[in-house]
Amino acid sequence: MEKKYQSLKEFYPYYLSEHQHPTSRILHFVGTGLVLVVLGLAIALKNYSWLAGIPVLGYGFAWVGHFFFEKNKPATFTYPFYSLASDFLLFFDLLRGKEKFS
Repeated sequence: MEKKYQSLKEFYPYYLSEHQHPTSRILHFVGTGLVLVVLGLAIALKNYSWLAGIPVLGYGFAWVGHFFFEKNKPATFTYPFYSLASDFLLFFDLLRGKEKFS
């Protein structure tokens, strides 16, 4: 039976364990970075149609990492909100050097 996570703090170590492959981490980083860029540009340019591309960018890069490198099922399917929040936590942890790409 799968563990039920009650908080993001409890979930994040599991999330990290599912994101060990360096290429997967790079793909997650790039996808989340592009999401932030597109969000910023959409707001700055007041072109909100760009927001439609955010799920494709974010999930597209991440799912390639899962299916081809991690060989596991994305946590998004079971824990969508914790998974989304963890994507951003990992992005900023990688940016700050708290987590490593390899």
